[in-house]
Amino acid sequence: MDPRKTAFDFIVVGGGTAGCVLAARLSEDPDIQVLLLEAGTSTSRLPDAVANPSAWPSLMATAANWGDKTVAQAASGAPVPLPRGRGLGGSSAINAMVFARGHRSSYDSWGDHGAKGWAFEDLLPYFQRSETATSGAPSRGTDGPLTVGPMAEPNDILLACLAGAVETGHRRALDISGGLEEGFAPVDLNIVAGRRQTAADAYLAPALDRPNLHVVTEAVAHRLLFSGDRCTAVEYGADGRTHTATAEREVVLTAGAIGSAQLLLRSGIGPASDLEQARMDVFHSLPGVGRNLHDHPRANLVYRARRPVPTPQGNHGEILGLLRTMPDLDGPDLQLIFIDIPLPNPVAPVDNGFTIGVSPMRPLSRGSLRITSDDPYAAPVLDPDYFAKEQDVRTVLSGIRTARRIARSASLAEWGIEEVSPGLDVVDDQSLGDFAKKYFGSYCHPVGTCAMGEDEASVVDSELRVRGLRGLRVADGSVIPSIPSNNTNATVYAIAERAADLMRRP
Repeated sequence: MDPRKTAFDFIVVGGGTAGCVLAARLSEDPDIQVLLLEAGTSTSRLPDAVANPSAWPSLMATAANWGDKTVAQAASGAPVPLPRGRGLGGSSAINAMVFARGHRSSYDSWGDHGAKGWAFEDLLPYFQRSETATSGAPSRGTDGPLTVGPMAEPNDILLACLAGAVETGHRRALDISGGLEEGFAPVDLNIVAGRRQTAADAYLAPALDRPNLHVVTEAVAHRLLFSGDRCTAVEYGADGRTHTATAEREVVLTAGAIGSAQLLLRSGIGPASDLEQARMDVFHSLPGVGRNLHDHPRANLVYRARRPVPTPQGNHGEILGLLRTMPDLDGPDLQLIFIDIPLPNPVAPVDNGFTIGVSPMRPLSRGSLRITSDDPYAAPVLDPDYFAKEQDVRTVLSGIRTARRIARSASLAEWGIEEVSPGLDVVDDQSLGDFAKKYFGSYCHPVGTCAMGEDEASVVDSELRVRGLRGLRVADGSVIPSIPSNNTNATVYAIAERAADLMRRP
């Protein structure tokens, strides 16, 4: 970026999934000047492991991850790591590359607080716009920036799990990623020619030569600046100095469920009581900021196998299932994902085996995000309050029972498997529930801290504008009022695609 340039039409704060989409889409108009600010590095300075699909677990210990942890959780008594990406591409550069819309029913509650035009059918054109789906399934996109599809040859152990699911009575879905089906099937992945495809790869890289797109990395947004009730500028730190960039039209926050809420709070926008506790002046009281934090927790069943499991070639979790724990539910509330490595577990090390992950897809538990000061480099206080609602525990118990039935199937018998964790001596609901609440992890899908709606509890309105202010929107996973039944990255792409349309309106 030309260091002398400080005025732009749009400023996009956060170069993750949503930020890459918006920077690319807005800059398609050569008459619009766009600035993208990203706290992390450029793609060229990200770890080499980013490109290797099987290496994604190693990225949690690198500078490509912010390294956040929750406070000690009431359910377990321990903090929970909550990975999120730092660098162009954001979490799309460190996640497990699952690209699934979630079942259409899980978007029905988005209008509960008055949000208009965000049902699954409303989002469908934007899901389609983001993707070129290799499956050719109906309702899928055919000319989007992302090339998405299932592994051509899933790991044999995962295919055995899929056969076991069908053997035990579950539906074999055709396109589990499309949003219209339940059952088990290989899931779409952001893997192209054996390499991860990030949001920066798909959206940003083709746009970087545009003279009207300006990208600044290693730039930490400090606070938003206002003229009256209009957001006019962003103060940020880069190269050891403080800079100010002004926006003639709008500032849009795309720093995710953690980063966007943090920046609002550091700018004096949020619940008055939280701001006062952090010794912050209240610029604009907005009670919903930082509230409604929720995530998918995941419990893992780990199995040892006597037959050698083939060396992983993909993202490890290549096949999943969406299920209803009760037949009278309006849609699936449980995901099982088959993983071709034995994840670390609290019982015993496993050298050769696999994992079945169990996650409640529509959790009821809600928590909060707070800040302790206006220091832009201070870690946030994160409390998703996992398993605060007993229904979330019951959903996991149902999933464990289903997973065990699949593990006992004839399809897996030839692998000579043994459940190591939690182990078959843990059988009653109380013991299984205690195990799940103590040893779960985050599925890394935090959402909800700037929830969308039209009531007093909402942070942004149906057009993603921050309520009570002008010139300021939020367009990322933080606006999701109720988490859909999917690994959330595909939904964030769709939100950002729609936000681009909203922002380009005259």
